[in-house]
Amino acid sequence: MDTPASLSEAACRVLGCPQPSEKARLTASFITAWRAGAIEDIGQEQPPDRPARPAEPALKAPRELAKRKITQAPAGRIALLHALAHIELNAIDLAWDIVARFNRDELPPAFYDDWLLVAEEEAKHYSLLAERLEVLGSHYGALPAHDGLWQAAQDTSHDLLARLAVVPLVLEARGLDVTPAMIQRLKAVNDEESAAVLEVIYRDEIGHVAIGRRWFLWACQARRLDPRKAWIDAVRRHFKGQLKPPFNEAARREAGLEPEDYLPLVDVP
Repeated sequence: MDTPASLSEAACRVLGCPQPSEKARLTASFITAWRAGAIEDIGQEQPPDRPARPAEPALKAPRELAKRKITQAPAGRIALLHALAHIELNAIDLAWDIVARFNRDELPPAFYDDWLLVAEEEAKHYSLLAERLEVLGSHYGALPAHDGLWQAAQDTSHDLLARLAVVPLVLEARGLDVTPAMIQRLKAVNDEESAAVLEVIYRDEIGHVAIGRRWFLWACQARRLDPRKAWIDAVRRHFKGQLKPPFNEAARREAGLEPEDYLPLVDVP
């Protein structure tokens, strides 16, 4: 496999790969090349509007998907892990997309290092979930999924600050709220292996939200904006939905989010 000439070319190659396991493999390979100095330039290649996807899973509206109930029978656990695998696959692409889409914004090298770390960990998460699905007798693509994450990416493709406000600081932060309960439900049905996978994801995602927060603050400073006001304005403008309690205040605070940051957005139409 030839080494990409630039980081943006690497991003476009990952985004253009439809096969999930190959996408994860390319992610690891290209990040290793970047860290070793085999890829030096950021480049100017722009990513596609949508990443390549396999023929399955079928994509449906969230309201068309069945509710997931975790029981001793594997079907509910498979549905949960499949949904999470789909999220993590999208998260790989989201990390690479932010690397390439905003490469003309005069960003410091640490920006790329941080988002490549996110891409690397999202690929790890996807692989762990895909392996767990196989153990349970299923596979990624066996069930339908929704396209909400990529819709958020398209809605914020014009502005780095908007992307950071919505994807890591709303959508990924929501994962911090709901994952501990998922872990407990899996443990309640003695699926310690699946719970262990979610615990890895949970710890890493605190770091991802912190990275999003760090670069959101950087973007606000560069534009001479008040961060709290800028975040509230960006979420109201670009996020389709509402922030809903309960919130995992401890994990959010560990990632740099204080209640006074997000509580003003609760129940905002």
